[in-house]
Amino acid sequence: MDYMYAVILFAISSSVTPGPNNIMVMTSGVNFGVKKSVPLLTGICVGFALMLLLVGLGFGQLFELFPSLHLFIKCLGTAYLLYLAWLIARSGEISQGDEQGEPLGFMKGALFQWVNAKAWVVATGAIAAFTTLGASYYSQNLTIALTFLVVSFPCVGVWLMFGSILKKVLKSDAHRKWFNYTMSLLLVVSVIPVVQEIVQQVF
Repeated sequence: MDYMYAVILFAISSSVTPGPNNIMVMTSGVNFGVKKSVPLLTGICVGFALMLLLVGLGFGQLFELFPSLHLFIKCLGTAYLLYLAWLIARSGEISQGDEQGEPLGFMKGALFQWVNAKAWVVATGAIAAFTTLGASYYSQNLTIALTFLVVSFPCVGVWLMFGSILKKVLKSDAHRKWFNYTMSLLLVVSVIPVVQEIVQQVF
């Protein structure tokens, strides 16, 4: 049971802390409400659980063999995060009502995990810390993935609910626009350490 407690605590702490996933979910909650943002939330949680499984099944070894592949994904992910930051900032310019844009859906939430630097750090860290080589390796990998799947829904969901509450507070277009600008800036700030790492690897 000590093993399960450790995995659950790690899953909670890494899922509920600020990061690109939670920023996106909260912003979606503010701009589109809970109901329209549920597919994004589901995509993030399911996508990350699947990512954990695949990382455990060999992606870590693949990156050790081909370090340039990891750098490529990191660069692609950084560019995509900056693109998302631009979309979030721009969402403040979209009028409310029938012309309002659509939130990110299930597939985008799931696929986003593969270019999310924090997701890679958490996934590789979880597999390294909570698995042991041997007959039980794959069952441990499955346990970790299922634990994250269950835990991440309420942890990331808290950010969605917070966004929904803020939606009621940010009634004016100007307030919502400044909120989106702030979230966009936070997303850019979250990318800075990854950019620094890329620069060090390249130069």
